[in-house]
Amino acid sequence: MSNARQKILARLRDAPRPDITSIGEGAVESPVWDLDERIRRFTDRMTAVRAEVVETSPNTWMQALQVLCENKGARNLLYSAASPYGEAISRQPPVAHPVTTDLERGRWKTALFHEIDAALTTTLGGIAETGTLMLWPDTREPRMMSLVPPVHIAILEAGKLFNTFSEAVAAMQWQDGMPTNALLISGPSKSADIEQTLAYGVHGPKELVVLLIRD
Repeated sequence: MSNARQKILARLRDAPRPDITSIGEGAVESPVWDLDERIRRFTDRMTAVRAEVVETSPNTWMQALQVLCENKGARNLLYSAASPYGEAISRQPPVAHPVTTDLERGRWKTALFHEIDAALTTTLGGIAETGTLMLWPDTREPRMMSLVPPVHIAILEAGKLFNTFSEAVAAMQWQDGMPTNALLISGPSKSADIEQTLAYGVHGPKELVVLLIRD
């Protein structure tokens, strides 16, 4: 090791340590809302950026999905048969032409860019404070499902709606293992030009609909 490097490391080791005992003092405490308030805040923030929130139940979400597909004019729906809700969709398709993510053959990938009207994904949870969805794409529900189709339908269970992002990270113990791609989604894709004319669907889905399932 060179003398110059030894001197630098020695200075770092001998440098005074900062007092960290006061870190966090005076910080704003995280809000603690009940479920009704979390849903209200989440819905307000989502609708403010032109997303839709459809509140439903474990017994009626399939009917809500079918009505939603009809209203959006979705002739087909891309979904994962391996997802928690995929089995029910396979038994009772809400559209005339359901398409599953058959990764072995990859047939859905070609259709995705040319034929798919809407895609349905599950979510890891939601954040009430900011009106945000959390997704962890994997081989069952790849990132393209929430990126390419013009309509993204996301299923959010109300019990997984957290007050804040920090609360969600702590509760789900993200530190124990994160995916290579964690997504935070707050509304449909949008962009503005130099004159700040807002356009939707430029870099992703033009429409975002959240099926909020509450017991």
